[in-house]
Formats: sequence, structure tokens, C-alpha cells
Amino acid sequence: MWTRALDAVFPHACAGCGDGPWPFCPSCARQLRTLRPPWCERCGAPSPSAVRRCDDCPPPSLTSARAPFVYAGPARRAVHRLKFSGWRDVAAALADAMASTDELPQVDAVTWIPLARARRAERGYDQARALAVVLARRLDRPRLRLLRRPIDTSPQARRSGVDRRAAMAGAFHAIRESPPRVLLVDDVLTTGATLAAAADTLRGAGALEVHALAAARSLPERRALRQQGPAAYPRRGSRPGLWLPGDLPR
Repeated sequence: MWTRALDAVFPHACAGCGDGPWPFCPSCARQLRTLRPPWCERCGAPSPSAVRRCDDCPPPSLTSARAPFVYAGPARRAVHRLKFSGWRDVAAALADAMASTDELPQVDAVTWIPLARARRAERGYDQARALAVVLARRLDRPRLRLLRRPIDTSPQARRSGVDRRAAMAGAFHAIRESPPRVLLVDDVLTTGATLAAAADTLRGAGALEVHALAAARSLPERRALRQQGPAAYPRRGSRPGLWLPGDLPR
């Protein structure tokens, strides 16, 4: 009730620019780069034709990986608002797009990449959990906390893929037995080192398949597709409670 009251007084603004209508204003919707086939069948990276694996595939502990958007423009700004500016409601906008990503696998549960306690206290919430909460509801799957992160790892942005994997080794601990098929949620997929380290832990706890789903994917410019925003959203009748292309502001 309190959330609904706040929404009435402070209506949602565009997740991309913070000024236009929710979830993405017409200008931001046109700038969104969406990821869709043809692509790498394992990791969802764009490709001129369908391939089973590609040079940008994340480590083998991940069964598959997907993201609805390229990490650029309005999608990048939306992730930053969720991650650094306290715009927790942006999780709903991003998770809706994540839930409508093509070729999502069937899973038993949804979990997320947890923040370490100090980082979570600093931000006030865990952005990957915020995405997982909405996503589990959209996919009608249980949301389970399966991992903890006992220590905070240093920022990964300037590290190579090899250095990232080394830094993330042993970063996660399992807190319960994992179901066989898990959807592992994070905000951004870059090299997949963080997701792969978490997948290693989940496999050690019983998972047979670990599928990664991020809000956006960072790609070399040579592979980033420039497509229009509405294609990222579900079509009528696909899943209840999600946007429809016709609902996007013109």
C-alpha cells in the first residue's frame, strides 16, 4: 500500500533518461539495442548466422547465457540507476524485458549473484536480488537464495577475462542444496567470470544445469547489434503481467 501511494505521488519516470514516461520513453526505446537470433545458441551473442558456440562464450560451468539488451545507451543508464542511484523500481522494467528474452530454458528455480554484506549495506539493497524477485514472479518459478558472498571482491571492470576468473575463484559459498536446473540472475554479463564462479559453487551443491540471465550484456562493438527497443518486449499473450509492444509510448 505504501509503495502504491508513493507511485501515485511520484510517478515512474523513464528508466533510461529519468525524464520521460515509464518504462522507456520513445527516444530511449528507439536507442535500445536488443539481442535476438541469429546468435550463438549457447550464450546469445549476436552472430550473422546461428552457431553453437562463439569466441565470446562464457566459461563452461554455465550451461547457457542470455540478456535482452546490449550494455549501452538507455540500458546502461537504467542498470546504473538500479545499481548506484537507488532506483529499485528499475528492476521491474529490466526484469520484464529479461523474462521475454528468446529461448529461455526451463528451470526449477531462480537465484541471483549476491552482494557481500558490506556492499549491500552501502547500497541499501542487492540489485541482482531485486531483478530475481520480479523475474521469478514473471516466470512463475520459486525464488531461492542459494549463495552467499563472504568477502567483497575488488572491482572487475579493468581486468582481463583471465584475471577476472582468478579473482572470483572461491568467491561464493552454497547455503543449501541446489535444485537440478537453476536460472542465475545478475545485472550485467561481461566475460561471465562472476557468473561462472557462482555456477561452479551451484554445481558443487547439486545443480546439473546453470543458466545465466542478465539485464544487459557488454559486447565488443563489432558484435553489438543496433536494433529497435520494441522487439525486446513480449508479444500479446506470451506471459501475463509484461509489457506489450503496443504499450510502448510513441
